[in-house]
Amino acid sequence: MKRKSNRIWWILGGVVILLIVGLVAAKQTGLIGKAKPTEVDFATVKKVDIIERVSASGRVQPEVEVKISPDVSGEIIALYVAEGDSVRQGQLLLKIRPDNYESLLARARATVNSSRAQYEQTKALAAQAQARLLRAKANYERNRKLLADKVISSADFEQIEADYNVARQDVESSQANIKAAEFNVAGAQAGLRDASENLRKTTIYAPVSGTVSKLNVELGERVVGTSQMAGTEMLRIANLNNMEVRVNVNENDIVRVSLGDTADIDVDSYSTTGRKFKGIVTEIANTANGLTGSGSSAASSGLSTDAVTEFEVRIKVLNSSYRDLMAQRSKRSYPLKPGMTASVEVITDRRSGVLAIPIAAVTTRGAAQEAMNRNPNDNNDNNEPNPPPATAKKEEVKEIVFIHQNGKAVQREVKTGISDFDNIEIKSGLKVGEQVVSGPFIAVSKRLKDGDPLAKRDPNKDKKPEKGGEE
Repeated sequence: MKRKSNRIWWILGGVVILLIVGLVAAKQTGLIGKAKPTEVDFATVKKVDIIERVSASGRVQPEVEVKISPDVSGEIIALYVAEGDSVRQGQLLLKIRPDNYESLLARARATVNSSRAQYEQTKALAAQAQARLLRAKANYERNRKLLADKVISSADFEQIEADYNVARQDVESSQANIKAAEFNVAGAQAGLRDASENLRKTTIYAPVSGTVSKLNVELGERVVGTSQMAGTEMLRIANLNNMEVRVNVNENDIVRVSLGDTADIDVDSYSTTGRKFKGIVTEIANTANGLTGSGSSAASSGLSTDAVTEFEVRIKVLNSSYRDLMAQRSKRSYPLKPGMTASVEVITDRRSGVLAIPIAAVTTRGAAQEAMNRNPNDNNDNNEPNPPPATAKKEEVKEIVFIHQNGKAVQREVKTGISDFDNIEIKSGLKVGEQVVSGPFIAVSKRLKDGDPLAKRDPNKDKKPEKGGEE
């Protein structure tokens, strides 16, 4: 019994010794006591061609589109065009009932004639006053000599002198009446011209050549027209041979867009065919959408402080990019129509053979981010906030990447240039052939630290098995 008990102790002792030796060997080889490596994706630094683009969306519109509204009100009694018709400058489009305006013209013409007759009558009265003045003056001169010879009394001469002064005043008054009559004639003639112009405006002609892109009225419909403000919009004439895309570009991107930049245009109507159109930037707004002047504020313009600020950019669609479609169109059909939705990619810069890495491999770090990395709080626990330390100076933010060296992450500062949707240019900090960490995003942007162990992530690890497959 005693021998059997000793054997058990010997066996237990041997097991303990084996465990101790195994633990020591595992620790020396790094199998235990070693930090778990972060599983990441790697990318190789290489030279590529980068095309920087600014994306925006908008609508297709004619470069020239004229909205036609009447200056006079009335009923449309004749309509000579239909939507889609081609018209020439000066071509008759429609007529508004002219009866009232013809009556006003006749009345204005009668007023002119009456004013002219009154003018002639005033001139005749002025001539009579002038004749009376000459007679009174002659009588005055004759009696003045008689008074000097004491032939007549002073009282008689005073009466003659008064008659002479009255005659002179009558002449001056008649001259003023002539001027007043002239003004009356001029006013009546202005009224006649106004009535004639209003009658002319009842007949609407095409101000430019083009296509009737929109017709809002029908025969017999009444329209409202005023000279002070826009009246009823009757129709639009546009040159559908020259089209442009009007898009809104974010304020962060507008500084990279310049006049003359080329653009790739994707019109939704042709998206199923994969057709792309070419364009060129012809106009860039100097004022943001919704702002009316330099003194406008967000509140006065109706924009909230967190609203997106955008600028309108106009991109001419090059005719050469859809010339084949123009050849195939029918007489009243155009490949691009006003109001079509389109997306554009403005090419703002182009670099060939530059050092580049995936854009996801570049992140920014500063003092606050480094503090978060030293004391990570990935769970974002609201009960235990981890605010960045307050600093008096503005924090300097650095662009960095993580290099893969000997199974560890090495932080390195870089300077970047232009980028597309996939790659970003590296101006300094990397060499061709080096491996950088390109994902996942949470690891690159927050979790990785200098010296952390790395392991290549299995791309199939997170994939879920397909339904119906073997479990």
